[in-house]
Amino acid sequence: MVPLVLMSLAALQANPGIVTVSEDRRHGLQTGDYVTFEEVEGMTQLNHSPPRQIKVLTPFSFQIEDTSQYGSYTGEGYFQQVIVPTTIKHNSLAVALQHPGTHIMMDAYMRSPGLHCLYQALSAFADKHKRMPSPVSKDEAAQVAQLAAEIAGGLKFDVDVKLLARLARTASAAISPMAALMGGVTAQEVLKCSSGKFTPLTQLFYFDAADCLPSDDLDPKEFAPLNSRYDDQIAVFGRSLQQALAEQRYFLVGAGAIGCEMLKNWALMGVATDGAGRVVVTDMDTIEKSNLNRQFLFRESDVGSLKSQRAAAAVQHMNPSIRIEALAERVGGDSEKIFDDLFWERLTGVITALDNVEARLYLDQRCVYFQKPMVDSGTLGTKGNTQVVVPFLTESYGSTRDPPEESIPICTLKNFPNKIEHTIQWARDLFEGWFAQAPEEVNSYLSKPTYLAELEKQPNTELETLKTIQSFLVTERPLTFQQCVAWARIQFEKEYNHKIRQLLFTFPEGACR
Repeated sequence: MVPLVLMSLAALQANPGIVTVSEDRRHGLQTGDYVTFEEVEGMTQLNHSPPRQIKVLTPFSFQIEDTSQYGSYTGEGYFQQVIVPTTIKHNSLAVALQHPGTHIMMDAYMRSPGLHCLYQALSAFADKHKRMPSPVSKDEAAQVAQLAAEIAGGLKFDVDVKLLARLARTASAAISPMAALMGGVTAQEVLKCSSGKFTPLTQLFYFDAADCLPSDDLDPKEFAPLNSRYDDQIAVFGRSLQQALAEQRYFLVGAGAIGCEMLKNWALMGVATDGAGRVVVTDMDTIEKSNLNRQFLFRESDVGSLKSQRAAAAVQHMNPSIRIEALAERVGGDSEKIFDDLFWERLTGVITALDNVEARLYLDQRCVYFQKPMVDSGTLGTKGNTQVVVPFLTESYGSTRDPPEESIPICTLKNFPNKIEHTIQWARDLFEGWFAQAPEEVNSYLSKPTYLAELEKQPNTELETLKTIQSFLVTERPLTFQQCVAWARIQFEKEYNHKIRQLLFTFPEGACR
């Protein structure tokens, strides 16, 4: 359960009812989630009723079922998201192929029914010819598309035969970006299956990027292989685009999780491998052990090294032809002597893989000024977002910037941590206090003759700081390994026993909301 959230009902006795979160606080829900209500004044039928499924309207409001027969809403209340167990049954693949019904997850362009039929037609073609259609044969692609249309007719689907032919021509190729995307989806489904805590995809899922394909009027020779590592990509996009990729000059800001993925894709795609092509990656951070679980270009031996340098070395090992320069410079007003006008004018585009809004805004401004396209990206847990900025064609990042991150109230952090991010921040604060701030104060006290005089100028923290120094130097100072173990055991007892018992005594169950 998540904590109770203050809300108000915008539509009273209406069908459907609408819940609006008070004080412009985002509700953080998704369509299909379930919520319960408490302490709603007037419309008391909502209180302590079974979980209700919602439909998100805006980041600040959501829709529930008919409330027209309920009492008149007179005051505030609270909602809480709850997890409702669900039993999911799937058909066998054989049944799903012949009777997909409503079990195809639709894409934005409603092309999934056509893809459902295309894959069956491709399978039939491969069974007959022991291969996929040739990327240079329009006739073979047309045969597959026609067979897909016949299958669609039996399933009562309407399909775009011309589009299916374009996709069929590319079926023999496996390209890095698509493999990365489908690998990520598959990995997440495996985690869902092994944990049983998240809703899996519904039966069938199809994804296409047909809008990226070149036009149909290209000479088929454009897709003929060159006996190179990029032949699959040539089969999809053609030789001309492959050469254009090789000559790209891109600036990647950030070499963390997204930056590693981007560099890996570029190396495998052949970006910046010929002519004036070049990749410049910059990141001031060094690699920490905690990075290794998600920033896959790094190994344990890289801990302590600069992210940009080790990431560049890793992708050069993947593709020695990539021309890449690694920097450790902060991108901002104070580094414009390094990233000067000539640097920006030579760029093809910019990719951001940042973790702060300030740097994004600066890069956005520079890209608009120099008329360079920018792709902004970010992650939050298993979710991700991208925004493509093309100056004078799309809105810029600064036009609708991300909302500020919600800070965690100190009372929640100390007494009522109820989310994973609360407990992480709680642990980080304790670690910082025990092993960073306190030792720094002790070292300053021992090494600076003027330390006490400077401390007197901070009356609000003076007493607490002196108590900390006394504790670390006198009363709780461990001198042997056994004493270190004893100190750690005492801290554990304080944090995980005494404080919890005291909290339960002060605030017994049901005492507060």
